[in-house]
Amino acid sequence: MRLGLTVPYSGRMPIPTLRRLVEAADGLGYDTVWAPEVYGADAFTVLADLGARTRRIRLGTGIANIFARTPAMLAQSAASLDLLSEGRVVLGLGTSGHQVVEWWHGEPFDRSLRRLRETIEIVRMILRRDRLEYEGEVFHLHGGLRLILHPYRTEIPIYLASVTPGGLELTGELADGWLPIFVSPRHFEATFRPALERGARKSGRALDDLRVCAYQQVVVDDDVARARDLARSHLALYIGGMGSRRKNYYNELFCRYGFEGEARRIQDLYLEGHRKDAMAAIPDALVDLVTVCGPLDRCREGLQERAAAGIDELALQLEVTGDESAALQALEGLRPELVGG
Repeated sequence: MRLGLTVPYSGRMPIPTLRRLVEAADGLGYDTVWAPEVYGADAFTVLADLGARTRRIRLGTGIANIFARTPAMLAQSAASLDLLSEGRVVLGLGTSGHQVVEWWHGEPFDRSLRRLRETIEIVRMILRRDRLEYEGEVFHLHGGLRLILHPYRTEIPIYLASVTPGGLELTGELADGWLPIFVSPRHFEATFRPALERGARKSGRALDDLRVCAYQQVVVDDDVARARDLARSHLALYIGGMGSRRKNYYNELFCRYGFEGEARRIQDLYLEGHRKDAMAAIPDALVDLVTVCGPLDRCREGLQERAAAGIDELALQLEVTGDESAALQALEGLRPELVGG
């Protein structure tokens, strides 16, 4: 199993610390550094900086929002970064959600899966330096322009982030990898595999051709209860606040995991402004299902369990109580060779 590192997009980590952590991860054998963006730092700028300071670690957008850029700009950005880094880019794509798309980017959040399909097709055409003639439902591109830049690679791995049935099918059909959040290893077979397999069958390939890279929150603290409490803030935001009462993909996911009552209560409390109460309403069993919390030994065991469940890659969202030296110690203690990567 490969291990990667997800860097924060909010600016809460000082830039020098961020750079030192990624440089250390590069030397310790971590596979990929993933940069999210949402409405914080943009992924490509962060990765360009980190790529210039590292030797071998891959540079993954985790994720680049397809409503925020045209397919051509996504292809140009990926090709430029791949050339500068000598072939280290992984292009993680996703649709985000209606709040970010409409409230931040000012775009209508519609036909998201169709847009995602067409974006993948156009990006791949551009990277191959095909003349761009494309007639889709969303994009209508004519004139036969071609990428002037000669990419380092004409094929860059594309990972998709989705937990909805339709998104999972598209991932199984078209993507090189799947980049989900809040994956429960024990629910993988029943909750995710069927839709992924339906998509894989559409393109005539085996599901084994798809790499699974799960975002994994890891909170390192000698006190397990305190570590769980730190994890609850992130969970409450997604279960309670990422969406509306009518549509929240993450809330629906935890309902499918068997936490229907808890998920609804967390959402009600969060949307009513009672965020601390929403966090307190998250049971330990839910936290332990999708996060890894506690001392280093316990965290290593949790990551090893995920490797045994068939997850190919983990993008660690590492949180540590303590200073930079504690974070570096945790990075060392969870290095791939100790976990089984």
